[in-house]
Amino acid sequence: MQRLHARYPFLEAARESVATEAVDLATVVEQDRAVVDRARQRVITALEDGETGEPHRDARIELLSYPVARVLVSMVDERILVRKYARAESATAYERFTADMTDETDLKSVESTGLKLADLLAEFDLEGDVRETGDGEGYRIDVGTYLPLAEDLWDDEWRLVNRPLAAGEIPVDETELLTLLREAIRGRIEDGLPFEVPAAIATALEDDAAEIRAILADLELTQDIDTVVPDLFPPCMKALLDQIQKGEHLPHHSRFAITAFLTSIGMDTDEIVDLYRVNSSFSEEMTRYQTDHISGETSPTEYSPPSCATMQSYGDCVNKDDLCERIPHPMAYYEQRIDDADDEELEDWRGADGEDGQSASSD
Repeated sequence: MQRLHARYPFLEAARESVATEAVDLATVVEQDRAVVDRARQRVITALEDGETGEPHRDARIELLSYPVARVLVSMVDERILVRKYARAESATAYERFTADMTDETDLKSVESTGLKLADLLAEFDLEGDVRETGDGEGYRIDVGTYLPLAEDLWDDEWRLVNRPLAAGEIPVDETELLTLLREAIRGRIEDGLPFEVPAAIATALEDDAAEIRAILADLELTQDIDTVVPDLFPPCMKALLDQIQKGEHLPHHSRFAITAFLTSIGMDTDEIVDLYRVNSSFSEEMTRYQTDHISGETSPTEYSPPSCATMQSYGDCVNKDDLCERIPHPMAYYEQRIDDADDEELEDWRGADGEDGQSASSD
């Protein structure tokens, strides 16, 4: 089994490699604990950190952990886990193939572990849909190919109305093209999940699936919260809300984080749009579009707020307190504060000040 396949297990060649080896998955999960442990780690790290963890040094174990991880995701059978797992696998792949493509080292080993852009285009049958512009400045992609790949990219720049379109083609630079390829990978990984797991395999993996269910229960965005109490927000979300109310411009990752958080605790689009009105560059149409997309109103995905690890990586994790040290996700923080609060502390912001709840912001 090639190291390339272990590094990129979503490749068709990786699947064929497993098939060629005539691997019996039932035997693997019963007898090869290292594969199961790595598979469980893939899923748990996807939930907690948005990536798949350190790869195993043994290429066989690393490769086989991918189909076992998909089995575990299918056994848990929760839509939020499917989304988070697919995004984590594609994020890990993106990190790896962008590193491959910028590494100019002449690999001396006979067996390459890297991917080139042409390899990825061929993998997803995009060679005929993506063309270099000829000036060395970028690429052109057929609009019919662009639209489904960009569908889940919420930022303004991906909207068709904001892209130049000529002769049925959209220009993209290399970074944008690689992002679209990441989305192609995510779509492939998510496709077919969850699936029915044979009883023998499910029995062998039940303890591992139960561990994932328990972690998911701790991290999952509850659909029952419909209380907006900024005093109880995690420090990171307090800070972002404060910036919004001061009319400050937020980078797109920060806007995504606070908007996803607010939709997850029960605020609707109109309420969130009203928050952003104080910004000098406010566009109601764009703000409404982004909020509806994040909340799942106009997209197939209801987005979760980023984990604490992701907030840290973007520089949005600020003013950490003692609870932050024990909590891996802003929603888990807020749920804990809600659970611990006295009834008099739970005055909903939206009803506290009539038409204007801004004065309820906590600092």
